[in-house]
Amino acid sequence: MARPRIKPGEFSYRDYLAWPENERWQLLDGVAYAMAPPSIAHQAVVFELARQLGNALEGKPCRAFTGPVGVRLPRAQEADAFIDTVFEPDLVVVCDPSKLEPRGIRGAPDLVIEVLSPSTASFDLVEKRQRYDRAGVRELWLIDPSSSVLTVYRQHGEHFDAPDIRRAEGEITLTALPEITLYLDFMSALREQPEPL
Repeated sequence: MARPRIKPGEFSYRDYLAWPENERWQLLDGVAYAMAPPSIAHQAVVFELARQLGNALEGKPCRAFTGPVGVRLPRAQEADAFIDTVFEPDLVVVCDPSKLEPRGIRGAPDLVIEVLSPSTASFDLVEKRQRYDRAGVRELWLIDPSSSVLTVYRQHGEHFDAPDIRRAEGEITLTALPEITLYLDFMSALREQPEPL
C-alpha cells in the first residue's frame, strides 16, 4: 500500500490554519501528511452515508459533518496552537455541542467514518485508527469501496474492541447511536461500475 506524501518539518494546529486552502494536509504527532483527491466511488460512499445520517439525525441533538472539517485531538488540555494531531475525516457525528467550534471540532467525535483510498489506506488503518482509539472515539468505520469491506471498531472500556470485519451490505445499527441504522446495499452498485480508462 502506498503512503501519503509528507511535508518536511514539525507542525502544530497553528501551522495547519496558515496553510493555503487549496492544499489539504492532516497532522499526526506534528508530521503533516498530504490528502489525495478522492475518487468518484469514495465521494459516492460519503454522500450516501451523509444523506442517511442527516435524515436520521433530523431533530436530534447530534450533528453530522462531512470533510473537510478539522478534528483536533489534543493529548490533554493543551491550547489549540500546540495541538499536533488534526485529522479531516470523511464523515463524523458529534453529540456534545461543546466540541463544536467555528473552526472545527475539538475532541473525539462519537462516530468517525473513513473511506479508504489506495494512497492513504495504511495511514487510515494503522496510525489514524490508533489516534482515534486513544482519543476516545466511540465508533470508527473504515470502508474500502473497491472491495466493499467494512471494518468497524467500537469502544469497549477505554479502548476499541476487536474489529468487526464484514462485507458492506445489508443494514447495520450503530453502537454509538443505537437509534440509527445505516443501509449499505448501495455499495454493490459501486462494484459494478466500469474501471476508469
